[in-house]
Amino acid sequence: MNAVLDVVLSSAFLAAVLRVATPYLLAAMGGLVAERAGISNIALEGQMLSAACTGALVAGYSGSIAAGALSGVAVAVLLGLLLAALRLELGADAIIAGIGLNLLASGGTAYAVFTLLDDKGGTSGLRSGTLPTITLPGIEHIPVVGEVLSGQNMVTWLAFLAAPFVAWLFYRTRFGFHLRAVGEMPDAAASVGIAVRRVQYAGLALSGAFAGLAGVFLSMGYVSFFVRDMTAGRGFIALAAVFLGGLRPWGVFLAALGFGAAEALAVQLGTLDVPPQLVSTIPYAMTLVALALYAWRRKRRGAGEVAPASL
Repeated sequence: MNAVLDVVLSSAFLAAVLRVATPYLLAAMGGLVAERAGISNIALEGQMLSAACTGALVAGYSGSIAAGALSGVAVAVLLGLLLAALRLELGADAIIAGIGLNLLASGGTAYAVFTLLDDKGGTSGLRSGTLPTITLPGIEHIPVVGEVLSGQNMVTWLAFLAAPFVAWLFYRTRFGFHLRAVGEMPDAAASVGIAVRRVQYAGLALSGAFAGLAGVFLSMGYVSFFVRDMTAGRGFIALAAVFLGGLRPWGVFLAALGFGAAEALAVQLGTLDVPPQLVSTIPYAMTLVALALYAWRRKRRGAGEVAPASL
């Protein structure tokens, strides 16, 4: 127990939480934007995976990290627009379409890597580089604070700015008002002149951009290569954070940060004398517990609303 406490209370663990939570925060904000637009983005996993693969391949072949990152985000945006088209133009079920895109991404990335590199595992033989880190002058030498904050990847800082950005977008901009109106009551929004489909397309594109940035971080921030199915369910966990956070930016932020802390804990405990099978289940077990608590809270809230009417 003392060894576990030493791990949890260390500055290295806190720094790891920020790093590990980055893809969860970005993907969760993407899921929140899509959900507020009235379309559940189940394809977060596939968008992250496609972005991670595209970013590593383009950066490796072009020698440009920026080109790789932008290409990865662009692919995720295109998948978001494809999901919107399947739902809005063809009337496909968003859940089924999202699952289909996830399967397409899983198989497509593996096929692309094997075709280009003759490697079934990933792009480890291709140098793609990593996105730059940010060193904070004057803070890096402060005990604990400097070790936690200084030296984090630039995408990590963008991830922590995502929540205030989305909150500002939702509650301080015309587009945000339109987005929430379309997601809650599309017919009413259309009756006052809001272009419902245009807003939903924009929402899914923005959702894809967030997911794409999360995917690029996995292959160009965590490491400098792509590994087959390296998202490992993070897109689905991020989607759980959307609902656990009550569809509110700061609630989603805290939920995603909690999931990131759970994964960081699993990684740190892997260095101790703890069964690896138990350690690997921590993020997923926390997801199930969190969703169970969310369902219980909704049930109690619903019972509280119904009870007065029955008197």
